[in-house]
Amino acid sequence: MIPAQKAFLSGNEAVAAGVRLARPHVIAAYPITPQTTVIERLAEMVEDDSLKAEYLHVESEHSALSACIGASAVGARTFTATSSQGLLYMAECLHYASGGRFPVVMMNANRSLALPWNIYGDQRDSLSLLDCGWIQVYAEDAQESLDLIIHGYAIAEDPHVLTPFMINLDGFLITHTYELLNLPTQEDVDVFLPPFRTVNKMDLDHPMSLAFTAGPAYNQSFKQLQHQAMMSASKVIFETEERFGQLFGRHYPGLIETIHCDDAEFILVTLGSVAGTVRPVVEKLRSLGERVGLVRIRYMRPFPDTEISTALAGAKSVGVLEKDISFGYEGTVFTNVNSALMRAKVLPPRLLNFVGGLGGKDISATDIERLFLRLKSPDDGETVAFI
Repeated sequence: MIPAQKAFLSGNEAVAAGVRLARPHVIAAYPITPQTTVIERLAEMVEDDSLKAEYLHVESEHSALSACIGASAVGARTFTATSSQGLLYMAECLHYASGGRFPVVMMNANRSLALPWNIYGDQRDSLSLLDCGWIQVYAEDAQESLDLIIHGYAIAEDPHVLTPFMINLDGFLITHTYELLNLPTQEDVDVFLPPFRTVNKMDLDHPMSLAFTAGPAYNQSFKQLQHQAMMSASKVIFETEERFGQLFGRHYPGLIETIHCDDAEFILVTLGSVAGTVRPVVEKLRSLGERVGLVRIRYMRPFPDTEISTALAGAKSVGVLEKDISFGYEGTVFTNVNSALMRAKVLPPRLLNFVGGLGGKDISATDIERLFLRLKSPDDGETVAFI
């Protein structure tokens, strides 16, 4: 292992640095706030020849992902980035990429959806597309964002997976915040991430059909294979993170991260950067004798049902804090957590859904303390609470 360099980068710049280290052949993207800096930096890298790649200037997000699908279909490693309405504009192509088993890697800068129009961060964009067949992971900070780009290619391109990979960063809170990072060397990344090789491609020497039509007799079989590949990704994620830790010295906890959950009576479940606000509150309350804990979900797909039910078993009260709402019911993260607990038959006496941060609304440490106090208070019959 060659010592890493230090670099002071924003989350967007960290993603661009990770992409450069992964050596994609084709980059196609369309600018949208707060993702724009990613593709600006990549364009500069291609222009100054520090990244050998084809950079495609396209007219829309739909075209960006379409171009990546076409490039992946001939065996090229590809990258794109988007956000919010741009991700929704890609929605049709998301299913084409996953159904075709094309391991495109994409960064999504989580941002609110219109209307009202808003450029600030919540997670309604990506969570509304959980069922599109992409692996979805949520970063907490810029360092994890960089590392997840490298993880993403290794996981998506694994022959047991061959599934596109979406890395989500909270808009502005991660994308535009600068941190001092450990930047891996190209030599180490080349060892960790060898060149992309796949048989799922157009090849004149070994011709095969790609992206074809399948009627009722066969269509479900292909969907079952997709589902099995997504489930197989869990094992590959653990193996990839273990290899990464051995080579780079940074160790990641798998599908979820748990803080003080072994004896916790009151646990807050989070997704994305808000864990960075919850973490010191948990430590403060623990120092005062409060038995509180934190679960940070990293991967929403494949969903860590076993890990979550194990972490939350025995808690008196659990709150799911998310930047999302499925209008007319509850938050999408809450639905998934609730399902996992019900299936494992470890449903806590009280399970609350806290919805906050929509449109970039601030969630403070004081807010988090109030949520833990709410978890300790008598049941008032409310399940979903906006904070």
